[in-house]
Amino acid sequence: MAETLKSLLPIFVEHLESKGRSPSTILAYRADHEQLLEYLTQKNKVEADQVTQPDIEAFRDTLLGQKYTPKSASRKLNAVKTFFRWLVSEKHSIANPAEDVAHPKIEAAMPRFLSPLEYRALRDVVRDDIRIAGIVELILQTGMRISEVANLKLEKVKDSEVIVEPYATQPQRTIPLNKPAKFALEEYMKIRPKTDSPYVFVSKNGKPLAVRNIRAAIDRYMQKAEVPQYSVNDLRTTFVVHNLRDGVDLVLLSQVVGHKRLSTTERYLDLAQVKEPGKKQSLAEL
Repeated sequence: MAETLKSLLPIFVEHLESKGRSPSTILAYRADHEQLLEYLTQKNKVEADQVTQPDIEAFRDTLLGQKYTPKSASRKLNAVKTFFRWLVSEKHSIANPAEDVAHPKIEAAMPRFLSPLEYRALRDVVRDDIRIAGIVELILQTGMRISEVANLKLEKVKDSEVIVEPYATQPQRTIPLNKPAKFALEEYMKIRPKTDSPYVFVSKNGKPLAVRNIRAAIDRYMQKAEVPQYSVNDLRTTFVVHNLRDGVDLVLLSQVVGHKRLSTTERYLDLAQVKEPGKKQSLAEL
């Protein structure tokens, strides 16, 4: 008797672990595949070679008919494709029914940015949480990515600048600190837990603050500030847009935010409704 998909799933998870995939990725893949297997079981498809391309397409369409966005459905479909590729490579299946299943079309969303009224409302509700207030201010005033804030080390914070260390394909870069950013960091350092951790932002027990925790905290404050349509990534866009509107030099801005190409920064001109970039050599204070 052929092995069932349900019995093969734990072996696939072990395969992911052996490849060094992150715990969060493995958790997501497991949940996606359990969802698929539940759907296939209802159709009496319990073995790999019983599954056809129309079955996978129907699963995709079922997701789209429920609460899932095209982006979420596409991510789940990627997990399914990975699973069936593995099944074929390990000789658990003779064909890959997911191989030619098309991803749902994802409309490219326009970047969003907060108005001064909106980011001031966020600043107001986060004021008593000095750590998160420091993170919000740092992103608003420097345009740093959330991962860069989480990985920022104490030794890389200077009197009037921060140094973002090289990572992946990103080279090292230096970002000037304006007065609001400096003040927010100084206020946080006064209450930062005593710890040997080299990272600036830490939890109450002195451990590095994870990106997901930063994101979740800022999402809560976005709700409280009554601007729930925004996310932490929109703070970076807010920095870019308002600096363009303030006439900051395009090359300087591109270097500060870590865009590999100037054309990437130029795309924000339309969003900012700026026809000609300025020449200012100092960042705006939001």
